[in-house]
Order: sequence, then C-alpha cells, then structure tokens
Amino acid sequence: MRKGANTIFYIPLNLVLTDIKGEMAALCGAALWAVASLVYGRLGKNIAPLHLNLLKGAIAIALLLITIYFSGGLIPDIAPISIFLLLVSGLMGIALGDTAFFVAINSLGVRRALLMGTLVPPITAIAAMIFLQERLNMLAWWGIFITILGVAWVISERVAETENNYAHHLIKGISYGLLAAIANTIGALLSRVALANTTVTPIWAALLRLIGGELVLLGWLYLPQQPSNFQWQILYSRRAIAGIFFAAFIGTYLGIWLQVTAIKFTQTGIATTLLQTSPLFAIPLAMWMGEKVSWRAIAGVLVSLGGVALFFYSK
Repeated sequence: MRKGANTIFYIPLNLVLTDIKGEMAALCGAALWAVASLVYGRLGKNIAPLHLNLLKGAIAIALLLITIYFSGGLIPDIAPISIFLLLVSGLMGIALGDTAFFVAINSLGVRRALLMGTLVPPITAIAAMIFLQERLNMLAWWGIFITILGVAWVISERVAETENNYAHHLIKGISYGLLAAIANTIGALLSRVALANTTVTPIWAALLRLIGGELVLLGWLYLPQQPSNFQWQILYSRRAIAGIFFAAFIGTYLGIWLQVTAIKFTQTGIATTLLQTSPLFAIPLAMWMGEKVSWRAIAGVLVSLGGVALFFYSK
C-alpha cells in the first residue's frame, strides 16, 4: 500500500515538474546569474570588461565541449539559418550585451546593474510596436511605466559604491545598462527564432551562441582603437582564474544552458520575465556579504518586477 501511494504521488509530481521545466530553468538561471554577477563585480575592479568577458566565454566553451564529448553527443543536423541566427544571437547577447553589463557593474554596482535588466521586456515590446506594428493596451503601458519607475527609483539613490564622481558614474552606468538590455533583447529574440520548431538541443544552442560571441570579442580585442592590450598577467593569478572559472561555470556554462532551456520550453514572455528576477536573488546575497541594502532598494526591485509581471499579464 505504501509503495502504491508513493507511486501515485510520484507520477503527478513528475508531470508537474515536466510541465514547468522551462520556468524552473529560468528561475535557476536567474539565481546563478546573480551569484556570478557578484563575483564579476569583484573581478571587474582589476580586469577590463572586454578581457573578463573573453576569458569567461573561453572557459564556458571548454566546459560545454567536455560535456558534449563525455555525453557522447554527436554533431546535430542543424539548418544553416539556425546556426547563423544563434551565432548572431551570441554576438548581440554575449559579446556586446555582457561586455556592456560588466561596464555597468563597474559604474552602478552589481544590484543596480542587474536591475537594469528588468527593462528588457518593455524594450522588447516597444521595439515590436515600432517595427512589427504590434499594439499595446493600457495595462501593458502601465506595466512599462511601473517597471521604469522602479528602476529609476533605485538607480537615482546615492550609494557608497559610486559616491565619487557620482554624475559621471550614473550617466555611464545607465548608458551601458541600457545597451546591455537592448543587446540581450535582440539576442533572446534571435535565439527564440532559431530554436522554434527545431530539434537543436539547449547545450548545442548555448555552444553556438558562445562561439559567436567569442569570435566577435577576439576581433574586438585587436581593433586599432583598443586602449590597452590583453592583460596577460591575469593568467598568472590563481585567485583571479579561480574566480573567473567559478563565475563562468555557474553564470555562463550553466546559466546560458538554463536560459536556452527556458526559451525553448516555455513562452518567451514567461522565460524573459523569470530570467530578470536576478535582482531579487542578489539582495539577500549582498546582505549576507555584509552590504547595506536600503528599504528603498528592496521596494524598487519589487516595484520593477511587479511592472514586468503586470506587463505580461496584460497580454
């Protein structure tokens, strides 16, 4: 009788977990990205954003290739258009988006830079309205307004991290935060188009995105206008390499895998919303690390995420 009861309980539980696979992947990805961002914030004090992005991408590619090799995964039959879209998605979301995000972290701090990511859904909607002639109802506009209000409320708060030359840091951080949000929006949309109605596995999609981003970063590194050469001394610092490896493992290797899984197995709107909950996870982590978090910061995060939720509820 006990065995039968366990079996009856297991079947519906298994079905429920299967049904929300995309949602669970998005939440796990958001949590891991919050942890990785805190590590990147520490590393970014001594390593240039472009170099940091290049190293974490190389580590993640190596980890994915090892995973594919030991899992016996063969090279899948992927349509050329899907490969192209995933490579361009990596160019936008990883090469441009992550580099801009690391610059925003240096200017705004980790929690506020993460919060800028909640602007991705409104930016996506406004872009669709302009280029695809999609119409937004009044509830959607209220969601967009509330999201922007929450972000502005938190961003405008003076914090010790950016007290010196406050105006410069604020303008630079907002500019690069918006650039990161726009780039990630385009990257997510391209990934969704590439994965729709295909048999591409999340791990191969993540690998192709990373390769696309890494190729662009390598070219970017050797552009004539680059102010400095690659910081080779990083490779001799065990502490720095350990930190990059840890952040790349949880935030890029696992994070992008989970992100692609979420986009593939649930609606884009739901996946995008849940993937932007990183600021919620960052708050308790920051408090655990001894950072003072104001009630204004907590309220602003909740307001922004509430606006995102309201926006998607209007659809």
